[in-house]
Amino acid sequence: MEKVTSLASEKGVVLFSKSSCCMCYAVKILFRELGVAPTVHEIDQDPEGWEMEKALKRLGCNGPVPAIFIGGKLVGSTNEVMSLHLSGGLLPMLKPYQTMC
Repeated sequence: MEKVTSLASEKGVVLFSKSSCCMCYAVKILFRELGVAPTVHEIDQDPEGWEMEKALKRLGCNGPVPAIFIGGKLVGSTNEVMSLHLSGGLLPMLKPYQTMC
């Protein structure tokens, strides 16, 4: 659990992902379109991936991936991020981390 919380707070926008997950891909595309380059941790390619997956579930993720952290805080998974985006709440959260307009 310490590894996940440490990685989640290292950068402004952090995405825990699996390389074959289509929902993870969709979130990556959304962030790219919004001018944000999240730090991505592919847990299926990490030797401690299984432990990281269990830690993400303990932190409250419905499914282990995608798990999105903004400013070190868990935002949630695809549903939460898309809901925030549609309601206009995501862009203000991402503003400090945008690399382009």
